Amino acid sequence: MIETKQWWKSKTVWGGLVALCASLAALAGFQLDGGAQDQLAEALAAGASALGAVIAILGRFQAQTEIR
Repeated sequence: MIETKQWWKSKTVWGGLVALCASLAALAGFQLDGGAQDQLAEALAAGASALGAVIAILGRFQAQTEIR
């Protein structure tokens, strides 16, 4: 079976976004080394997972149907 997950739970997606932002920042004169990029990607992925959990819980409280 192939497991799936939301895009925002993917460390690959967050790593790509951080790499893109780091490249754009370098063009603007800022520098991030590889270690800082990895740490930032992991922190963003963890934050996105936590935010997703909060949204899911709040969504359950606002839902109009009951769970069986």
